Amino acid sequence: MMSIAAARSLRDGQVCFVGIGLPSTAANLARRLHAPDLVLVYESGTLDTRPAELPLSIGDGILTDSALTVVSVPEIFNYWLQPGRIDVGFLSGAQLDRFGNINTTVIGEYAEPDVRLPGSGGAPEIAASSREVTVVMRHRLRAFVEQVDFVTSVGHGTGPLDRRMLGLRGAGPVRVITDLGVLEPDPETSELVLTALHPGVTVEQVRAETGWELEVSPDLTVTVPPSARELETLRGMRTVGSHPTTTTGDRTEGATNE
Repeated sequence: MMSIAAARSLRDGQVCFVGIGLPSTAANLARRLHAPDLVLVYESGTLDTRPAELPLSIGDGILTDSALTVVSVPEIFNYWLQPGRIDVGFLSGAQLDRFGNINTTVIGEYAEPDVRLPGSGGAPEIAASSREVTVVMRHRLRAFVEQVDFVTSVGHGTGPLDRRMLGLRGAGPVRVITDLGVLEPDPETSELVLTALHPGVTVEQVRAETGWELEVSPDLTVTVPPSARELETLRGMRTVGSHPTTTTGDRTEGATNE
């Protein structure tokens, strides 16, 4: 449901900055379903790549093989991302707060953390300069907190004026897609509000997994269940190296005829 909801949020012709994992799955699914001209940009420097399989990492060779062109990583950030040429950036994190700020740095105090996380990578630049950001992460109480322990990537700061005050180009997080539903910032306060539930999920379930007093939109909707075509396409997507193989002599061949 998360992958399909994220795919549905993408529009044909958009330029999408893609990360590995669910964002990559969602973007490639959208390109196969309703957005054939979606432009996929990966941090490693591949522009308008059209991989036949899902890459294992941003440096997977399949991205280079199917790209329109390949540029340097500094060019990706300095020419494409920072000037606002990316329409949609996908992000996730270990913690997310009520204003869409993301933590991928530490849990606990910075000097003596309980857990030290992988760090920022390119996420702060994506959060700052993409025209809009979609956050995709599982909805759990330990992750959806009132205030993140460390602001790795700025969402809406502490309210609606912070992004402008900080000189951030993009609109910030416009939606948070979870395994329970969809949250969007209130246009007046920028605080995340529950706007959609996935089928079979209740408001009480979402509130129980949220670390602040979550507001619910008066226009709360229920996500349309996945169609047969969406499910078939999603389940038919394969990750590089996931095919069973057989080895004959010094040759390795695919064992299936897919």
